[in-house]
Amino acid sequence: MEHVIRAVRAVEWPLVKELRLAALQDPAAPLAFLETYAQGAACSDEFWQDRALGGSEDGGGDVRQFVAVAPDGRWDGSVTVLIERPDAEARFGEGADVHQAHVVGVFVRPEARGKGLAEALFQAGTDWAWSLGEPRIERVRLYVHEDNARAAALYRRIGFVATGQTVPVPSDPSARELEYAVERTA
Repeated sequence: MEHVIRAVRAVEWPLVKELRLAALQDPAAPLAFLETYAQGAACSDEFWQDRALGGSEDGGGDVRQFVAVAPDGRWDGSVTVLIERPDAEARFGEGADVHQAHVVGVFVRPEARGKGLAEALFQAGTDWAWSLGEPRIERVRLYVHEDNARAAALYRRIGFVATGQTVPVPSDPSARELEYAVERTA
């Protein structure tokens, strides 16, 4: 693979912003993301700076954003991993009864799809989650819209399994988000 998979750096906030706005313009965005392009575009530079810092190693927290960087420097994809603890409020869906990671913001540019980038980004994200010290992460989860068959197929292919848990889509309570997870094996 010619792409480098790595965590974002806080100073790269303009690239974090550009990639997210590109994701929000993707035809699958209404099924894949809980915000619209208009909402993302309306965010201030300070918002994007905070977002990049929070997802970077510099931020030192329980969030890490991984990107696929092409040889020419273009960012072709991203995943973000949020650590959820049993004593914290759930960011989305059911609260955690174990220490777990939650994958969000999955996106690969259309022209870069089919090259293994999504798989490599997921590997980086899950490797990071599994590498954290005590208390150890016991599972990695994500949610996928019930009508997003392409994304669900990817998640199943890389080892995620539907748990049977569902939550209503915030913008359309008649639609469901399905939880998928992979349990720690070692």
